Amino acid sequence: MQRDLPDGCRTGLSDSVQKIVLCAKPLPSEEQERQYPTVREVLGIIADNLKKAGWSYGYVSALDSEGRTTWIADAHRGDGKRFVVRADEKLIAFDRLSRNVRMLQLRDRQAARSWQAA
Repeated sequence: MQRDLPDGCRTGLSDSVQKIVLCAKPLPSEEQERQYPTVREVLGIIADNLKKAGWSYGYVSALDSEGRTTWIADAHRGDGKRFVVRADEKLIAFDRLSRNVRMLQLRDRQAARSWQAA
């Protein structure tokens, strides 16, 4: 199932996080409010993208010694590659996870290109 962000949003979560923050401010009309994705929708999009890229993922929340909630997200795939990130908010944890996966995919593509060119 392909999920798309509304116009003006990119699939990169770091841009979507800014849109989510903007959504937290009161909007003039219901139509404009529906234009932005909810946090749950963005998390679903990220999860779908991770699955399509061949990654398994999981997450958990925990309380630290001062009673603050910490989110821990993990992504891994069959070849032994793995990322574990911590953040104060679930969306930020998934953003960091998504960035790490994208950076690894870019490095893999660049390595394949340079190997083919040699």
